[in-house]
Formats: sequence, C-alpha cells, structure tokens
Amino acid sequence: MLQARHVEKVIRAVESPSAAARSKLAASWRRSVDRYGLDPARMRAPRRIDAKDLAERQQAREMFLQVAAPRLDALFRLVGLSGCGVLLTDETGVVLDRRCSDGDAGIFGDWGLCIGADWSEAAEGTNGIGTCLTERRRVTIHRDEHFLARNIAMSCMDAPIFGPEGGVLGALDVSSARAEQTEGFNALIGATVAQTARAIEAEVFRASYPQARIVIGDSGEHATAQLLAIDCDDLVIGATRGARRAFGLPSGGALKPRPASDLFGRGDGPVGLEKAERAAVVRALARANGNVSEAARGLGIGRATLYRRMKRLGVATRN
Repeated sequence: MLQARHVEKVIRAVESPSAAARSKLAASWRRSVDRYGLDPARMRAPRRIDAKDLAERQQAREMFLQVAAPRLDALFRLVGLSGCGVLLTDETGVVLDRRCSDGDAGIFGDWGLCIGADWSEAAEGTNGIGTCLTERRRVTIHRDEHFLARNIAMSCMDAPIFGPEGGVLGALDVSSARAEQTEGFNALIGATVAQTARAIEAEVFRASYPQARIVIGDSGEHATAQLLAIDCDDLVIGATRGARRAFGLPSGGALKPRPASDLFGRGDGPVGLEKAERAAVVRALARANGNVSEAARGLGIGRATLYRRMKRLGVATRN
C-alpha cells in the first residue's frame, strides 16, 4: 500500500543520522517528528479553527485580503481549469481565503484545503504552506514529499508574502490533487505563484504608505520586491524586505526615518536604486510616447511629481 510504504520511507529518513544534513526535505520531516511530535501515519483531517477566531483573523487582516483578492482571482483564472485551487493564509498557516471551482470544492474540502484550516508545519508536518512559512522561502511539495501519508496525493506550490516591516504576512498556495499533475507543470505554476506573491507584497506596501512616494528598485532575481517609501520631506520611512537587504537597513520593524539622499547618494551601492528609478521613469515615458500625464498615471504618481522627479534625475521629454 502506498501510504504504508510512505510511512516507512519517512521513518527511515528521520532515523538516518545524515539525511537531514543532506536534504531540506528530510530536515523538514525530522522537524515534524522531533519538534512537533507528529506521526506520518496519522489520518485525521487538518484542524479547523472556530468561526469566531477565523472572523477575527480576517478582520485584523482586512487590507491584506482586499489587496490580495484581485491577484488571487487572476491566478485562479490561470490554474483553475487544470484542477488547481488557490489559497491565501495568514502568518501562522491558517487559510483565510480560497479560490477553487465548484466541481473541485468537495475534493478540496475532503483534503482540508478550505478556509479556516490550519496548515502550519506544526499541525500537518511537511507541506507547502507550513514549510514555506517555517523556512520563509518558496517551496514545492510534490505528492510523497509530504510528511503525512494522508497528504501524498497532493501537490502544493507556495511562496511567502512579506509585509511592509519585513515580517511574513502569510503564504500564497496553489494546490492540486489531480493524478496527472507532473513535477514539470508544478515548476511552471511555482514560478507564477512566486511572481504573484511578489505583486501582492508590493501592493500591500503601497497601500501601507498611501501618502508616500514609492521608489522602485531593480529586484532582478530577488524573491521580494525592492521598494522604498519616501515622505514629502524626502525621508525614507518604509522599505520592503528586499530593499532592506539591499541597503543594509534593519531587517524588521518600523524604520527610523532617514534622508533619501543618504541611500541615493551611494553611486556604487548594491543595486543602484537611483539608476533604477531613472530607468523606471524613462521606460514609463517611452510606453506613453513621451506623454507625461500618461506616464505619471502608469507610475501611480501625480503629473507634477513626475516633472519634479524628471528634473532631479535629468530626464527630458522626447518628442
């Protein structure tokens, strides 16, 4: 039986003196046993929090959920026809929102992939949501990579979403229990999940600083967006996790305001943020065929603000 063989495989890996050092997956399996006291043969469905607790969590994260909702819809339009569902959790692994087709809702409910379910690693062992949050990184847990034998029919692709002060807000998950789901297809979905998580993170950051000017850095291959929030006095008052790393700012908590010039003046800085800002302005103007008003709308700033930024950066309009 598949489940019995899976339990044996997990136990062998957990008891191996070297497996955890060689494999992140084996390390997670060992955490599931040693830290959380879980049994891979456990068959009960995931725990669901009560309605009052769920309502309180959703209310406390209302802005996060509102900002994320359109992105969840768009992601589901891409993956829903293949039998996948989209889930959004809080930082503890409790599912706060979900998208799935009516035809798949019963299956997802049976698996415990539903609003209010606790998918933390402490509750379910190695799984996409819980392991993503524990290790604070993008993960794909394909079928028998799960810890619990009851979960080995699922594939889960996850990425963390970091908040405006550097901490984890939650996880974005795409899950499927379809037998034909391949690892190659999972890799494509996983990349889309990561991009969507970055987009949600950036939009939450913007919503957290509605009166600030948002300066965009070149995130390249980084897992998080590099954004700075600058107030009307040209003080940096906020930074995403990616920007904090790039500029050596405190990794978490509210930032002590500092002059933007202290960061922009680093011509040899880690990512050349001023150069990236200039490039963003030039690209916006090019897309708008030199129309400053249209470029400003594309950047999400006012026309006068864009003119000031163009003057500071030495960007001229092109006819």
